[in-house]
Amino acid sequence: MPSIFTHVVAGFALARTAVPHAYRWKLPLVAAFSAMVPDLDAIGHMAGVPYDSFWGHRGFTHSIAFGVLWGALLTWSFFRRSSWLAWVLISLATVSHPLLDMCTNGGLGCALFAPFDNTRLFFPWRPIKVAPIGVGAFFTARGWAVLRSEMVWVWVPSAALLAWAFWRAVRGSRARGSPS
Repeated sequence: MPSIFTHVVAGFALARTAVPHAYRWKLPLVAAFSAMVPDLDAIGHMAGVPYDSFWGHRGFTHSIAFGVLWGALLTWSFFRRSSWLAWVLISLATVSHPLLDMCTNGGLGCALFAPFDNTRLFFPWRPIKVAPIGVGAFFTARGWAVLRSEMVWVWVPSAALLAWAFWRAVRGSRARGSPS
């Protein structure tokens, strides 16, 4: 899996690109949190749930169905006014997690189509190095290699997405503020 930091960056960037002005910060922060949520299945893993089971690591919580359900739950709880857009952005941020995990070179893959199919999947091209477990492991040569691959494949594209969203917002505010 990519590091938890990288999941946060991707979720935040996805939501920030299309967020309504009223939720300029709240929605991207909820989306950033939601991009981490699929890894809560690690609690089950630590409690003895087999890795390759439906409820195991990279099982149901790493599926599109889970992302859609999670997005609906948080939208209903926090964003009733802009419900459809908040639902889409939170769902996309949540689903970005398994999609990034499927780009890594470790683990058993993700059950992206659970509960309909529990087959663990990877993308054919997997440029992101799998992250070590534990913060201390990032202060090693392997940890640095992981962070470098995440910067190239996730952080730089996320920064470009944020820059584009910022440019679009500035351009839009100038257009609204200019005399007709």
